[in-house]
Amino acid sequence: MTYGVGIDVSKQWLDVHVHELDRTTRVANSPEGLRKLVSWLQGSALGQVVIEATGGYEVAALDALHEAGFAVARVNPRQARDFAKATGQLAKTDALDARVLAHMAQVMPLPGYQPAAPWQRQLAQYQQRRTQLQLGVMQQRQQLAYVTDGWLRKQAQRALKHWQKMLGEIDARMAELMKAQPQMEALRTIKGVGPVLLATLASRLPELGRLSGKAIAKLVGVAPLAHDSGTMRGRRGIWGGRSNIRAVLYMSALTAIRYEPKLREFYQSLRQRGKQAKVAIVAAMRKLLVILNAKMRDQLNTCHPSS
Repeated sequence: MTYGVGIDVSKQWLDVHVHELDRTTRVANSPEGLRKLVSWLQGSALGQVVIEATGGYEVAALDALHEAGFAVARVNPRQARDFAKATGQLAKTDALDARVLAHMAQVMPLPGYQPAAPWQRQLAQYQQRRTQLQLGVMQQRQQLAYVTDGWLRKQAQRALKHWQKMLGEIDARMAELMKAQPQMEALRTIKGVGPVLLATLASRLPELGRLSGKAIAKLVGVAPLAHDSGTMRGRRGIWGGRSNIRAVLYMSALTAIRYEPKLREFYQSLRQRGKQAKVAIVAAMRKLLVILNAKMRDQLNTCHPSS
């Protein structure tokens, strides 16, 4: 029998619990602390190690444990909290959270953690900065919409040009990074798949091509979820997943259903069958993602045929 492990992460500490064995420890969230953690866990019959996403403070632990050969999974805080409530654990402390995560690791099979490559982590930083610049551009445009003073309008126009210039510069840098990754460029054969979606998938979805179509759709949050009870058949809907990917995928799907023949026919067939436009668009998002996942799997198999 194997035992699940839960790790609650903060900036300074890692609280660890092994399910059923009632083993607990606390180590520093530092290179030295991670070495102690790996040593403490080795030699035990361990199953999954579940770590809650904590704004990036969890990445070092995920990488260290994955490199040490442990089966690691990362869950979002909402999912972990819902599990805690479902099991009757309403109180919340670091030690209790680690215990809940260990229980979760014991009973729930979860998608394994896929470490991002160095170029993907660099791209993720660019992607985060790009989002900040987009917000700046939007704010300056909003100010221009209601500012009537001539001097203030000129100042806002200069600021808008400055933000737009920085946005253009970061887009150019991201394009250069993507050129060095031919496996990503191969996905651009689908109309609607542009540099923004490619960069988002590369930096936010390292699992692309490594999971089944159903699994990748569920991970992103575009898989239809049943809402049935007895003889009642409720409307399917989507929930959870990675919203930052969905937002970009949505815009790409809007273009794809206009210019990509297969997706256009798919979308139109759904509409002709009486599906609402929003439902058909989400279905097109899912189909587009599944196609990209299959293409990436083919690329990975070509580059690494033995994997």
